Amino acid sequence: MKRGKKMLLNTILLTGTALLMRSVGMAFQVYLSNKIGAAGIGLFQLIMSVSMLAATFSISGARFATTRLVSEELGRSNNNGVKAAVRRCLLYAFCFGIAAMLALFFGSNRIGTKWIGDARTVLSLKLLALSLPAFSLSAVLSGYFTAVSRVIKSAAVQIVEQLIRIAVVVAALSITTGYTVESACAIIVIGGVVGEIASFLMLFFLYIRDRRRYSSDYKKATDITKRLLNIALPLALSAYARTALSTLENLLVPRGFKKSGASNEKALADYGMIQGMVFPIIAFPSAFFYSLAELIVPELTDAQVNGRIREISEMVSRILYLCLLFSIGVTAAMFVFSGELGSSIYKSGTVGYYIRSLALLMPIIYMDSVTDGMLRGLGQQMYSMRYNILDSLISVILVYFLLPKYAVAGYIVMIYFTDIFNFTLSVRRLRIVTKIKIPVKKVVMSVLSALSSVNIAILMLRNIGLPLSSNGLILTVHLLSSGVIYLILLLLFGCVGRREITWLKSVMDIK
Repeated sequence: MKRGKKMLLNTILLTGTALLMRSVGMAFQVYLSNKIGAAGIGLFQLIMSVSMLAATFSISGARFATTRLVSEELGRSNNNGVKAAVRRCLLYAFCFGIAAMLALFFGSNRIGTKWIGDARTVLSLKLLALSLPAFSLSAVLSGYFTAVSRVIKSAAVQIVEQLIRIAVVVAALSITTGYTVESACAIIVIGGVVGEIASFLMLFFLYIRDRRRYSSDYKKATDITKRLLNIALPLALSAYARTALSTLENLLVPRGFKKSGASNEKALADYGMIQGMVFPIIAFPSAFFYSLAELIVPELTDAQVNGRIREISEMVSRILYLCLLFSIGVTAAMFVFSGELGSSIYKSGTVGYYIRSLALLMPIIYMDSVTDGMLRGLGQQMYSMRYNILDSLISVILVYFLLPKYAVAGYIVMIYFTDIFNFTLSVRRLRIVTKIKIPVKKVVMSVLSALSSVNIAILMLRNIGLPLSSNGLILTVHLLSSGVIYLILLLLFGCVGRREITWLKSVMDIK
């Protein structure tokens, strides 16, 4: 199969997997919110904030280093180099995974009582530590399958892992009576530990079978360890700083809400509602471009190694433009249908209010994730990490000063400011290393098309007896109708035309 067609297939597979996992994950989140409430979700989100810091240390740049090294060796047609790169990355990840496990397990008491300020999190932190070695090793194997463009294997494993995790949690909560928020969080963590270990075992089995296709040759792998450390360690140090600041920010948010006058439970509930309930809805459509952001890394690396500069600029410009068109359409739908989404999914008008409050930020969020992926593919990952660190530092400062006075409103202002700031720096760096051309007139027309599409859909469906409501089926019909009308308007106004279609065909080797 040609490389372009393989990329198309992998994009479809990853997108489908991401959509399925997010759908199941959102349904699971609704289930958990019904079981432990918004305050319980908030407490679990704080546990996950610490988990994010521990996971970052356990990986320490290993996933990206694996993708980059394997892509480089494939570009040189060096089979021995591919195997050697994976071996070194696995050893590297194992050492950091064990270190992270020991640090979290023995430090859980202090972290739970002093950092988080809630002793109910200690048990969950101890259990969570057990998953870190498997998590770090799985990251390496996922990076390998991304580099060799066989993501169907890692995608299938992700689905199975998600199902195992949910099955364990649902079964445990169903047979357990009189559980508390503390024990419920521990049960959720246990489900994650079981899923993570199962994921590693499946990925390792698939890797052993997959590596047979790389028969030994006469080429020697040179400087693998040095190159690994040169890629992973600077990235790891930057990731430590960024994640530590991000964790600090998350821990400060409920405290800021409490300083504004909210009770402990109200502070946890507001935090859990925004982070654990609203953001999963906002992030759900990004699955369409998240997959592309992952797969574009080896594609851009290959083009850069082989000096195809013009192809890089064309690819970057088209992907950014198409991502912008997509995010504009999603933003319009989320903004207009926010109340119905909150009521339909969580039976909460407050969730709908927060969705509308954050909807206008969605183009920035989506395009920033794609921009970061392209910067990594072009070897600019350190710039991306610096911007993320600066973003997190500003977030901590704003959370500290804004939330005690302005509570949730201050938190939303902080999110807008820092996300726009981060994206501005990232896209500026991308413009330095590539030539980006975005047709401004077409973007303006796409905004008008998006606004028109949702209103046309509402009027059209109302006239045939399907007025907008929080009924799940009716809301889905409105969303799908808006999407179809938006696409038609993009075609009519020339926002998507022959040039975009021709480019997609050329990239994917479609005749």
